[in-house]
Amino acid sequence: MTLLTTRQVQEIFKVDRSTIYRMAEDGRLPAVKVGRQWRFPSERVESLLGQSGQVAGTTADNGSDPAAALETFLPPDTAQAVADLAADLFGVMAVVTDMAGHALTTVSNPCGYFTAVYDALYTPDRCSVGWRRLGEEIDLEPHFVPSHLGFLCARSFIRIGSNLAGMVIVGGVAPQQWPPGEAEIAAVAAETGTDAATILAHINEVFWIDQSHQDWIVRNLSRVSDLISLLADGHGRLVKKLDSIAALAGAAT
Repeated sequence: MTLLTTRQVQEIFKVDRSTIYRMAEDGRLPAVKVGRQWRFPSERVESLLGQSGQVAGTTADNGSDPAAALETFLPPDTAQAVADLAADLFGVMAVVTDMAGHALTTVSNPCGYFTAVYDALYTPDRCSVGWRRLGEEIDLEPHFVPSHLGFLCARSFIRIGSNLAGMVIVGGVAPQQWPPGEAEIAAVAAETGTDAATILAHINEVFWIDQSHQDWIVRNLSRVSDLISLLADGHGRLVKKLDSIAALAGAAT
């Protein structure tokens, strides 16, 4: 069996590297991990060439958008309850989003710094850009990384079937070197449209947790997203059953 590199597959499908990684991770593209690198069986990739428009897109295997499916199959109050539970359990802020970073819940237990920025001139759409970046991280395993606001965040994926449909994001955690310097604060102010003085007034209103606590969070974050995946999957099966019953009832009348 011949294995192709990521660069070779990029050339075949004419998409960027991050898209190839997402396709491999959510099952749209057949792939195996060799160490930390993705490799792609050439025969199976070639068989997909005739379907390249489908493969390179953002739709799920069943033809539906997995992000839309998440909103359809996961009631908002259920998603919010899980976000609230994650925030209380981990002692940080938490939110549930789709893969584009659009929030499906309010932010539970927000830190004072996030609230100050969000309540100033920041908007949900602009905040979603930063959350979407977390979804573009290659590694499927949760780990804390710097966010667009400077503090640390971690995310775990929600799945609908074999597709990535959303994220559970936790954060607001101070990194080892905090607060940030003037240049970093100025950059955040420019990106968010928030006055630098407002940022400075609230910059230390973040969650101060040690490394062992951070490690415990990332070990357990996937369990929270797995719970949401199960809830969404169960709700989806129930909706399909109800639709089938309705169709049979309609056919009988």
